[in-house]
Amino acid sequence: MSQHLLNAMRSVTMTVGCKSPQLYPVNSTAGGGGGGAATGGAGDKFLQTLQDYLKLNSITPSHHRSQSLSLINNVTSSVLPEGTTITGLPQSDAIEPQIDLCLKLVDIVSSLAGLYDRLENCAQFERSGLYLEQRAIFSGLNDPRLSRRSLKLARKHAVDAHSKVVLSAWLRFERREDEFLGVSAMDCSGLSSECPKCSLVSGYNPESTNDPCPCSKESEVEEDQRCSTSVSHGDDIDEDDYDIWFCIGGEEVKFNRFKIASLSRPFKAMLNGSFMESRRERIYFTQNGISVAAMRAAEIFSRTKRVDSFDPHIVLELLVLSDRFCCDELKSACDAYLASLIDDMDSAVLLFEYGLEESAYLLVAACLQVFLREIPSSMRNPNVNRFFCSAEFRERLAVVGHASFLLYSFLSMAAMEENMTSNTTVMLLERTVECAVENWQKQLVFHQLGCVMLERKEYKDAERWFEAAVNAGHIYSSAGVARAKYKRGHKYKAYKLMNTLISDHAPAGWMYQERSLYESGDDKRMDLNTATEMDPTLSYPYKYRAVSLLEDGRVGAAISEIDKLIGFKISADCLELRCWFLIALEDYEGALRDTRAILMLDPHYMMFHGMLRSEKLVELLSRHVKNYSQADCWMQLYDRWSSVDDVGSLAVVHHMLSNDPRKSLLWFRQSLLLLRLNCYNPAMRSLRMARNHAPSDHERLVYEGWILYDTGYQETALSKAEKSISIHRSFEAYFLKAYILSETTTDTESSFYVVQLLEEALRCPSDGLRKGQVSRIFRSYILKSRIVAELFVNRQALNNLASIYIDVDKLDLAVDCYMNALDIKHTRAHQGLARVYHLRNQRKAAYEEMTKFIEKASHNASAYEKRSEYCDRELAENDLRTATRLDPLRPYPYRYRAAVLMDDRKEAAAIEEVSRAVAFKLDLQLLHLRAAFRDSMGEYTAAIRDCEAALCLDPDHVHTLELYRRVKEKSEELQQQRAV
Repeated sequence: MSQHLLNAMRSVTMTVGCKSPQLYPVNSTAGGGGGGAATGGAGDKFLQTLQDYLKLNSITPSHHRSQSLSLINNVTSSVLPEGTTITGLPQSDAIEPQIDLCLKLVDIVSSLAGLYDRLENCAQFERSGLYLEQRAIFSGLNDPRLSRRSLKLARKHAVDAHSKVVLSAWLRFERREDEFLGVSAMDCSGLSSECPKCSLVSGYNPESTNDPCPCSKESEVEEDQRCSTSVSHGDDIDEDDYDIWFCIGGEEVKFNRFKIASLSRPFKAMLNGSFMESRRERIYFTQNGISVAAMRAAEIFSRTKRVDSFDPHIVLELLVLSDRFCCDELKSACDAYLASLIDDMDSAVLLFEYGLEESAYLLVAACLQVFLREIPSSMRNPNVNRFFCSAEFRERLAVVGHASFLLYSFLSMAAMEENMTSNTTVMLLERTVECAVENWQKQLVFHQLGCVMLERKEYKDAERWFEAAVNAGHIYSSAGVARAKYKRGHKYKAYKLMNTLISDHAPAGWMYQERSLYESGDDKRMDLNTATEMDPTLSYPYKYRAVSLLEDGRVGAAISEIDKLIGFKISADCLELRCWFLIALEDYEGALRDTRAILMLDPHYMMFHGMLRSEKLVELLSRHVKNYSQADCWMQLYDRWSSVDDVGSLAVVHHMLSNDPRKSLLWFRQSLLLLRLNCYNPAMRSLRMARNHAPSDHERLVYEGWILYDTGYQETALSKAEKSISIHRSFEAYFLKAYILSETTTDTESSFYVVQLLEEALRCPSDGLRKGQVSRIFRSYILKSRIVAELFVNRQALNNLASIYIDVDKLDLAVDCYMNALDIKHTRAHQGLARVYHLRNQRKAAYEEMTKFIEKASHNASAYEKRSEYCDRELAENDLRTATRLDPLRPYPYRYRAAVLMDDRKEAAAIEEVSRAVAFKLDLQLLHLRAAFRDSMGEYTAAIRDCEAALCLDPDHVHTLELYRRVKEKSEELQQQRAV
C-alpha cells in the first residue's frame, strides 16, 4: 500500500468520542468476504486530493482539526493476520446509536388499545387532546402518514381558536408550504382545516373541516357589507336623542345615556345608579386617557355595534376603553376587527404586546397564527424568539389563554429540527415542561430535554431529565440514563442498569442494543445478534458488524452486511458507510452512486463526521469516473429502472438534476423512487421542488395535487387534477385523476371510468418528458433520449391500465397491456402478468413469470413473496423465508407462516410468530390476524385488545370492526355466564 493512501486514510479519522463508524485502509492482500484492496495509482491521487481538501477546507473548528491531526500523526499501524493493515482512531467501539426523540412504549399494543377505548367513550372537547397523544405514540412508528392523520383529527375536533390556530399551522408546517414559491404564510390553501380565517372561529364543528374553504365567498360578502354600510354614521339622528355629554379637554362628545349605559355594567352603574354622575348631564372624562376621537367612535358603536369603519389606532383606543370599563361587546368587536388586520409579520409583532396587555384573545391568536405559519423563518426574528422563549411571556400568554403544551410542543419540535443543540431549543423545551400536565406530556418533554442535553454534552443534566422521564413512566428513557452515566465515566453502572431493565420488563431489541454498548467481545456480539433478531430495523448492529468486518480486512463481507440493512431500510448514514467502504476498494463509481443517493435523501448532509459536504465529495469522485451526458443518463435511468435498482436510479436522477436543476419532471420522478423506498419526507421535498420548477400552471396544479394526495387530502387533490385538465389536457393530469379515483372508489362503474381516464392519458403527449434537454455535443442522442423518456410514460400508464382491466375482468386486455409494458422493459409487468395467469388457474405459468422477475431483480423481497402464492407449500415457505431475510418489514410472510401453524393446531407457535413481527412492525393485518387467532382460542380479552390497537391504526377497517363487535359480544356473554 502506498504511503499516500495510508496518509489519506489516516487524515480522515476522528478523535475518540465520535458517533459514526470509522473507516480504515485495506491493502491489496486483504482477504475475506471477497474484498480486494487498493493498488495505488488513481486511488492514491484521489485519496491525496481528499486529504488535502480536508486539511484546507474542513468546516470543523481549527483547534479541533489540529488536535485530531496531531492525534492521527501519533497513531502507529499494526499488521494483522492475512496482511490486513488497520490504522486510525477510533475503532468500531466508538460507534453509538442515537437515542430516539419520540415516545417509545414497552407495550404499545396495550397503550393503543387503551387510547382507542378512551376515544370511543370521551366527551367531544376531549377528543382533540387524545388525538395529540395518539400522534405522539405514532411518531415512534416511523410512519409519517399515521402521525399526520392524528394531527388532522386533532384539528378536526379542536374546540377553541387557540388549538385551531396551532394545529392548522402545524399541518401547514408538516407539508412545508413555507418552501412553496409564490405562496405567502397567510395564503389560504383552500382547506378549511388550514384556513387562517376559519382557525380564528371558536366552536366545535368537526364536519366543517372537510368543506371547501369559504374564504373567497366571505370576502365578497364582506365587501358588499362594507359598501352597504359605508354611509353616514348617523348625522340624521334626532338631537333630542342625546341627553348626556362627555367632556374631554375643551371638547364635548354627546351620547344617549341609555345606549352608553348599555355598553357595560360599570357604565350602567355610573350613569343610572347612585353615583353623582347619574344626576349630571356632563361627565368630565379627561383623566381617563381616552381621546375625543375614540369617544366619538364609542358613541357611534353604541348605536351601530360596528367598528370596522374606524382607523386601527382608534380601534386600539376603543380596546383600551373596553378593557378598562368591562365593555364586553365593544371589546369583542375591537378584538375581532384588529385580529382581521393581522396578515404579516410586521403587524403581528407590532400588535402582539397590545393584545397581551389588553387580554385580547383573538388579537393574540391572530398574531400567534402569523408567527406559527412563518416557522421556521419567524424563529430567527429576535422579537418572536423573545416572545416564545421567555418565561415571563409564557405567563402573560397563559393569562390570555394562549399558553399550552400544544403550542410549545410544536415550537420545540420545529426548533429541534432547525438546531437540536441551540439555546432556543432548550428554552422552548423548558417552557413546554411548564405547560405539561398529563403524564404522557411529561414523559415526552422530559425525554426530549434529556436527548437535547445529551447532544449538548451536558451529561449530568441529561441524566436528570431522563430520570424524570423514567419516573413519569417512560421506560425507554432508561437507555438515556444509561448513556449519560456511561458518558460520565460510569460504564459498569450503565451496564447494570440495562441488565436490570432486561430482567424486569419484557425484553425488546433496543434494550439489548443499549446493553451491548457497555460490553465487549462475545457478549457484545451476542447482544447485538439478539437485538437484530428481536428488531431487525435497528441500524446500529449492522453498522457495528460491518465496521468490525472491515477491521478484520474483510471489506466485501462488510459491504454485504450493510447491504442487508440498505436492502429494506435506506438511510443516509448507512449509504455513507457503504460509500467509504467502496472508496477503500477504489470503487469510485459505486461510491459516487451512493453519495448522489445521499443527496437525494438529504441535500444538506455532511459526511465524514461533519467535515465534508456531500456535494464536494461528488465533485472529487466525479474526476475519477466517466462523465455522462444527459442522453446517456436517460439510458442509464431506463436500465436501472428496468432492473429495479432504486438506489442507482436515484443517483442517475441526481446527476441529471445537477445538469438541469429546474427540470420539474425529474424532481417528480425522484419523488416516485423515494416513495418506493419508504422515504416519505424526502419524497415530499422532491414534489415541492417539482411544483416550484413547474413551467406551466397546469403542470404546477398536478404536482400540488400529488402533494395533497400524499398528505391525505384526496378530494382537494382531485379538484387540482380536474382544474389542470380544464387548462390543458395532459398525461400527468389524467393519470393523477385516475390514480386518485382508483384508490378511493371500489365499485365497477368507477373502475370503468378509471379505464377511460387512463386510455385518455395515453392519447395525450407528455411534453415535459419529450423535451428532455440534451447537451448539444451529443445531438446524435436526442432522438434516443426522447424515445426513452416516452417509454417511461407509456410503461407506467400501461401497467396501471392493465391493473384496472383486471379489476373489471378484462383479462385479455390486461395481458396485452402487460406484454406491451414488457416490450419496453417494464420489469414489474412480470408481476402483473403472473396475476393474470393465476386468475386463469395457470399457476405454473404464474410461477414461471415471477421467476423471470426474480432473475432480473434478485434482491426484491416482494417478488419472492408474490411467487410464493403460485407454488406448493414447501416452495412457498422457502420463498417467504427469503423474503423475510431480504426485508423483515414485510408482514405477509409472518401471516402465512402463522396461518400454517394454526392449521397444524400449533396455536401457541402461531401467536408467537405473529407477535415476533408485531414487536417491531405494528401492522393492521398482523394485529387483526392475532385477534382472530385469540378469538378462536377463547382469549377474548387479548383479542379485544388487538382489535382496539388495530382500529387505532385504521378506525374504518371493516373486517376488524366486525371481529371486534363479535368478540365483545362473546366476552359479554361469558361474563354473564360467570356472574350467574
